[in-house]
Amino acid sequence: MSTDHAVIEIDYPESDGKPMGESDLHRDWMMRIIQLLKHRYAGQQVYVTGDLLLYYVDGDPRRFVVPDAFVVKGVDPGRRGIYKVWEEGKVPNMVLETTSRSTRAKDTREKPKLYSSLGIPEYFQYDPTGDYLDPPICGYRLSSGRYHKIQPDSLGRLESEELDLWLEVDSNGDLVLPDRATGRILETAEEAAIAACEVERNARVAERAAREVAEAKNRQLEMELAALRAQHRQP
Repeated sequence: MSTDHAVIEIDYPESDGKPMGESDLHRDWMMRIIQLLKHRYAGQQVYVTGDLLLYYVDGDPRRFVVPDAFVVKGVDPGRRGIYKVWEEGKVPNMVLETTSRSTRAKDTREKPKLYSSLGIPEYFQYDPTGDYLDPPICGYRLSSGRYHKIQPDSLGRLESEELDLWLEVDSNGDLVLPDRATGRILETAEEAAIAACEVERNARVAERAAREVAEAKNRQLEMELAALRAQHRQP
């Protein structure tokens, strides 16, 4: 005698039902950080996203977290509705939270405990207003199952070993992400396209100016040669 057991399909929602509820500044920075990192890893097996539900316990849809931005290396970069750690086989390499009044408590107390327990190697917080963190950027690196604060270098930069980047705040309080190897500051895809157009425009202007200079020199030489010929023809 056989008994059929119904398979219960567990629903993992794509939304927690809560509005983002952030200021324009915090929302803009959240999106900018994601776009900076997306452009850095374009074309690579690296998944970059943010404000996405990350489920970390198979079978329990109540166990999730919503990082502002996170990077997972070595996985398909394609779009997802949610991120299930057990299906992907990897936790994020780095998480970055954009801290605000409404998220400060979670960002500084609850999330570090959770992220360290999940084994996420690096965790950073950025406060674009400078009102809730002093200094406005701080970071932690996992060691022996615990987070240890990343100490800034002599220039006040924090090092991300996972992403091979520096994280620093400029004189305007804006977060910038220079590449550790080249020092080049990360740009969004749009900024890179604008910069490429500007380089091309400047190259065309320089080429046109060089051509005009060369043509002017040729005209001058022709005038001088004409003057010499005229002198030789005189009796």
